[in-house]
Amino acid sequence: MDWDKLRIFHAVADAGSLTHAGDVLHLSQSAVSRQIRALEESLSTTLFHRHARGLILTEQGELLFDAAKSMNKRLEAASARIRDSEEEVFGELRVTTTTGFGTLWLAPRLPKLYEQYPDLKIDLMLEERVLDLPMREADVAIRMKEPSQADLIRKRLMSVRMRLYATETYIAQRGMMHDISDITNHRLICQSLNSTQVAASATLVQHLMTYDVPSLFTVNNYFGVLQGVLNNLGIGVLPDYVTEDFPALVRVLPDLESGEVPVFLAYPEELRQSKRISAFRDFVQDEIFAHRRKIREASAPS
Repeated sequence: MDWDKLRIFHAVADAGSLTHAGDVLHLSQSAVSRQIRALEESLSTTLFHRHARGLILTEQGELLFDAAKSMNKRLEAASARIRDSEEEVFGELRVTTTTGFGTLWLAPRLPKLYEQYPDLKIDLMLEERVLDLPMREADVAIRMKEPSQADLIRKRLMSVRMRLYATETYIAQRGMMHDISDITNHRLICQSLNSTQVAASATLVQHLMTYDVPSLFTVNNYFGVLQGVLNNLGIGVLPDYVTEDFPALVRVLPDLESGEVPVFLAYPEELRQSKRISAFRDFVQDEIFAHRRKIREASAPS
């Protein structure tokens, strides 16, 4: 199919008029009309019903217009990606990460990124499934382990540990845990062992479950665990990065924590020059540096 004729057809269908389409395309009405007739002849079909008030797509025309719109959007996206490698930061950026990290750490910080780059369009995909970056299921990923896919640029961002937290209200009602065996007097809130999670978290939960836990509330992501803790339901197993945004949480059994969980940012090698990727990567790194600085300041002796 002739791409130039398809481009003209798209403009006519969008404008509903040969004259208006010609104005957009800087072509005469007769030239536009000839291209549409030639396209109809090549397809052996009628694409428009013609009447005094303009043009209306036939059923066949609707099918072609839907396909043309889809192709036009993809071409515009490709053009934006090409320009993005040389110009300012704008356009769509598809980011994938886990539900817990995306809702508890990343999303609350995104207003700062939009302040810097108001023309950026972020599509945040929160799921535990690892999307295929080389196949362009997403542009950039933040994961709780080093990506194994080939042709990726990887950067270790930070380390996370799972710890026990509760609210002051809950502790006032039920008492503080002084030893791990005290879990027998409390409700434990954690991710279900059947849900997808980092191995370090599952190991810590399994260890806690070796004690006689009288009441249990399980959720399939850390956002749900946090909501349970904030509503004084029990003592929760949560990643340590939540404490910066929820300073009222009290750490329970400070000597008990999971093993180290590495956090990686990754993106395809072909997007190495992308301004969007660079802006997002630098933003995340700056936020992590600020996070570490706050932790150091909070732990420094007064």
